[in-house]
Amino acid sequence: MTRRLIVDTGPLARVEGEGSLLIESTDESKVDVKLNIFEPPRYYEAFLKGRKVEDAVDIVSRICGICPVAYQMSALNAIESLYGIEVDEQVRRLRRLLYYGEWIESHALHIFMLATPDFLKVPDVVAVAKGSAELVRKALTLKKLGNSMMIAIGGREIHPVSLRIGGIHKAASKQTIGEIASRLDESLGFAKDAVKIAASFEKPELKRSVTLVSLRDPRRYAISEGDIVSNTGIGTPPSGFEENFVEHQVDYSNALRSLTKAGGSYMVGPLARVNLNFTQLNPAARSAAEEVGFRPPVTDPFQSVVARAVELVHAIEEIKAEALEYSEPVRPWVSYEHKTGRAFGVSEAPRGILYHRYDLDRDGRILRAKIVPPTAQNLVRVEDDVRQLAPQILAAPPDEARRLGEMAVRNYDPCISCSTHFINLRIKRS
Repeated sequence: MTRRLIVDTGPLARVEGEGSLLIESTDESKVDVKLNIFEPPRYYEAFLKGRKVEDAVDIVSRICGICPVAYQMSALNAIESLYGIEVDEQVRRLRRLLYYGEWIESHALHIFMLATPDFLKVPDVVAVAKGSAELVRKALTLKKLGNSMMIAIGGREIHPVSLRIGGIHKAASKQTIGEIASRLDESLGFAKDAVKIAASFEKPELKRSVTLVSLRDPRRYAISEGDIVSNTGIGTPPSGFEENFVEHQVDYSNALRSLTKAGGSYMVGPLARVNLNFTQLNPAARSAAEEVGFRPPVTDPFQSVVARAVELVHAIEEIKAEALEYSEPVRPWVSYEHKTGRAFGVSEAPRGILYHRYDLDRDGRILRAKIVPPTAQNLVRVEDDVRQLAPQILAAPPDEARRLGEMAVRNYDPCISCSTHFINLRIKRS
């Protein structure tokens, strides 16, 4: 007998963008899973073609309202690397502070507004607030503080406008950065409690062997730059991304999806980062993880909520440390000359590594662009997780089956709008 679970009475709940989930089983040995992304492609790579390279930083930030800094940083890494630009160290520090602000607002949003209802088995954060208003209030306060850091450095929290090739248009004052860092310090206790809360949630168990991929920076826990590494032996600079990972198209989705060159799925994001860079976590974050028994290897995707909470602690501690070392740069940006060539850049968005590639002409025009966001890289891994979880899902009552299926997707905090870049179009005429 064929059993079908279709989670598309509306779009998948509590994710950014629109998609649906289909699980079809003809017998216990065969399960078909399709994560259908039906949100229309957004054509940003096409929008960039022919534009001045200076426009890219502002255009790509519009891809996502939750993680615009990630798109800007990957673009800047690519362009500045090709042009040989050496950015002032205090500007680099400001960029990291901006990026950590984005991590805080994004992680706080996902953990408490999007994921917690799953673990408490309630429909939404409004129901969570009815049972624990103080928890939601503290979570919103923490998210707001992350946004405050983005406003102070980026000019606004949605689509910041301060970043530019060679540096930043206007540097924030030391006093402003210090004030926000001190307010974040007040939320550090709550962030540590968040690790304990996330660890205490009753979770499904999913034992699996998985390829984990993240950046690694020998100087610090990777966020704004680094080489691409995995737990299966991958080690490459950003220019080697397409030598190790390939995209492919399926007929039921508008989003391309990624595989390793060997043809397997892989996972990017907080769980991958914490596993691969555990020893580089700030001591307070590492201690918070160890206190709840979270120590690599941890590959169960339902533990991703704990990894995000650990990164909240890390981000707050790093902002405190960076704020102490920050001083306003004498000149916030440096000049540069255009150069012909291919530019490669990667950074760690809240959801995982974000790859950019640009072909540029000698006048600084973009000839071609390729952007591979973390959600597109995780799509095949999500389907693999759901397939492995299918016996539990199909054995459950309808409402519980839907919850489990959606939880498996929401583990990745997918940004579906980000993942829908242009698919290959093939027309057959008779």
